[in-house]
Amino acid sequence: MDPIAGIRKDYQMRSLAEADTAADPLEQFGRWWEEALASNIDEVNAMTLATADPAGKPSARIVLLKGLKREGFEFFTNYESHKALEMAANDHVALVFFWKELQRQVRIEGTVSKTTSSVSDEYFNSRPRESRIGAWSSPQSHTIPSREMLDERVTASEKRFEGKEEIPRPDFWGGYIVNPRKIEFWQGRPNRLHDRIEYVLENGGWIKKRLAP
Repeated sequence: MDPIAGIRKDYQMRSLAEADTAADPLEQFGRWWEEALASNIDEVNAMTLATADPAGKPSARIVLLKGLKREGFEFFTNYESHKALEMAANDHVALVFFWKELQRQVRIEGTVSKTTSSVSDEYFNSRPRESRIGAWSSPQSHTIPSREMLDERVTASEKRFEGKEEIPRPDFWGGYIVNPRKIEFWQGRPNRLHDRIEYVLENGGWIKKRLAP
């Protein structure tokens, strides 16, 4: 047998019953989020963002959650990056959080839109100076000839903003918010008989159901 096929872990930490979940999935996410924070999980806000082009060809990468609002889940990136171009053409996206320390996963499906300029400005201004310089310097997802070229762009940006306390947000950089239409909470259980509670938005209200593992 392929050694990879033999890798397995039996989950026995917790269970998830419908009666123990909130009526609103964002409230339920908040409960799990607080528990994840209290568990000192490394990169607790790391989430997989899946996008697709107009033909349906998917791609995925890790991004960082930077805001949790009633409207949804916020993250920030370059508006000219590969994922941004796909989101501009197809606003249907998916997110996945995996907190292995708690044997939990959260899957989110919905639509994405840009945040307001004020939200993007506020977050950009909160970033370390080096990260703001980096945003100006990197033509994210575009082919570059060498690492040296990137270093040269960073040096040029540092000179451009030398002695300036404030670095303005580039027009090509900002935030997005994922407005959920479906959220699934997955709790690992023994023998692969996991607990799966799914919320689906229908006619302005959330419908909660249990899914087979």
